Amino acid sequence: MTSIFRLAMGLDFDRLHPQLQRRFSVGLESGEACIGHGVMDRIWHGRPFVKPFLALGGTRNVLVPRTGRHIPFTIENVPYTDSFGRETVTFVRTFALPGGTRRFDATMVHSPERSCVLDYLGTHQHLASDLWLSAEPDGSLLIRSGEHRFREGPFDLRVPEVLGGDAEVRESFDDMTGRFRIRVAVTNRRFGPLFGYEGTFRAHYVDARRHGVRADLRPVREEARA
Repeated sequence: MTSIFRLAMGLDFDRLHPQLQRRFSVGLESGEACIGHGVMDRIWHGRPFVKPFLALGGTRNVLVPRTGRHIPFTIENVPYTDSFGRETVTFVRTFALPGGTRRFDATMVHSPERSCVLDYLGTHQHLASDLWLSAEPDGSLLIRSGEHRFREGPFDLRVPEVLGGDAEVRESFDDMTGRFRIRVAVTNRRFGPLFGYEGTFRAHYVDARRHGVRADLRPVREEARA
């Protein structure tokens, strides 16, 4: 059982910087979880009309409804087996914003049917997005989102492009500083930039079997539909 990210990338995974290879090898086979601590240089929003949507998403830990600079944050990537027997990796980002912390939660699985990583967003996995991963010439990782779907009870809907956002994530490793750099931008094809952040962090690895996955890192509700 190889990591869900290597499964999605195939041989392209070997083109990543060695530190990125280790970080994205977190999984049940490696037995490692990755915990990162760093600072977001900037958390930004688009035009004012996006704020109500970000605030609504913030109630389920989807996106971050606040902006700021030089914000301490933590990212926790912990593998576990979900209630449907799938290997899952948490992507829980906690931002120490003035006035209180905010979280941006995601859980990721590999989808053999869709040949990509499936990203469930938020505490209740209402939103599912296809993620396409590729290695850049400099060894950095580029992640682009594809189709978005909304799942709740009997509803299984494709999110129209006019309402959705295209996410682009770039992660690299700086050998000089020993830090990972992350840059995220979410844009709408009609309305432009919606949300994003950029910063750096250091990572350390823990024994996933002994460390386990905290209950608060798991979603409140799990969705079987890919």
